[in-house]
Amino acid sequence: MPQEPADPSSAPTGGFETRAIHAGRDFVSDTGAVTPPIWLTSTFEYGNPGGFDYTRSGNPNFRLLERALASVESAAHATVFASGVSAITAVVSTLKAGDVVVAEENIYGCTYRLFAQVFAKFGVSIVYLDFTDPASLEEIAGHRPALVWIESPTNPNLKVIDIAAVAAATHAAGSMLVVDNTFASSYLQRPLEHGADLSLLSTTKYTNGHSDALGGAVCTNDLAWRDRMIFAQKALGLQPSPMDCWLTLRGLKTEAVRMERHCANALRFATFLEAESGARFVRYPFLLSHPQHEIARRQMAGGSGIVTADFGRSLEDTLRFVESLRYFPKAESLGGIESLCCHPASMTHASVPREQREKVGITDSLVRFSVGIECVEDLIEDVRTALAL
Repeated sequence: MPQEPADPSSAPTGGFETRAIHAGRDFVSDTGAVTPPIWLTSTFEYGNPGGFDYTRSGNPNFRLLERALASVESAAHATVFASGVSAITAVVSTLKAGDVVVAEENIYGCTYRLFAQVFAKFGVSIVYLDFTDPASLEEIAGHRPALVWIESPTNPNLKVIDIAAVAAATHAAGSMLVVDNTFASSYLQRPLEHGADLSLLSTTKYTNGHSDALGGAVCTNDLAWRDRMIFAQKALGLQPSPMDCWLTLRGLKTEAVRMERHCANALRFATFLEAESGARFVRYPFLLSHPQHEIARRQMAGGSGIVTADFGRSLEDTLRFVESLRYFPKAESLGGIESLCCHPASMTHASVPREQREKVGITDSLVRFSVGIECVEDLIEDVRTALAL
């Protein structure tokens, strides 16, 4: 395995913003480059100081992003992957036939699909629980899980899970807790600080922030898990591209200022929807009406940039509303500087059976907004106009 590029004691310290900007500036001593270059090479000459041999098993751009992500996630180790789904695959690939995963019932549609249509064939089973119900914590041990898997906030219903409480119950059951931290971002929430064993990110979203690169990461303090993730990166071919790592590291440098604007805009936008849209309900972690508002305030530094609303309309009317928006293109993904909207039932969660979708509240009238950093009054007027059509 390649050596570390620098003495860990030389890693930048200080606040999130300082570490996000100054971590990951290695391999530049011979040029003094303030911004490291992109190493667009598939292979390396043996005997180089960094110990690199083949980009599938390591590249300077991977290493720089990993060091920066580990720093901002309060982790000892981070491993980067080609996408968020690649990161999920890397973690689940460590399981074996007969293993059980206990998961929050409202999980990302592609995570559900991986468990149901891929890993089920290899004998891995999954049990879904509502982790906003305290009674669910008592059920964990009875399932003897190899992993417990949660998101917080969840996609798309924005349920906020008490990470510390789930971590305590998970560890009491002799298991390990994985937290998908994508919707919160590293700036607003660091799951390892709350007792999680693994923090997983789709860096495509808020880490990169510009909708121009795919990526994923798994962060941990556990050396054995770090080694498993490096093995999966290489052996399963889950590695990212050097270019995407470079773009993501560049995006990470502005994550703090972007997230502050996302949070401010989203809270203002959610407040408008709750007051004026006539929606059945509006979900945003920092609204007082959110069922887990107190947990969100304790666990997150801000409410993030996602707002979900159920407008109580027919499928046809909901799609007509979504498609008439001007500043919210109907698109997959989230977390970019531009606003987007998504109809989960027909897009991100279409692979989840209707019965399961509706059980967890993903109805045909549910809309997920990724609120960008535009002028929020323009976003509000856009929605106001579309609702009136």
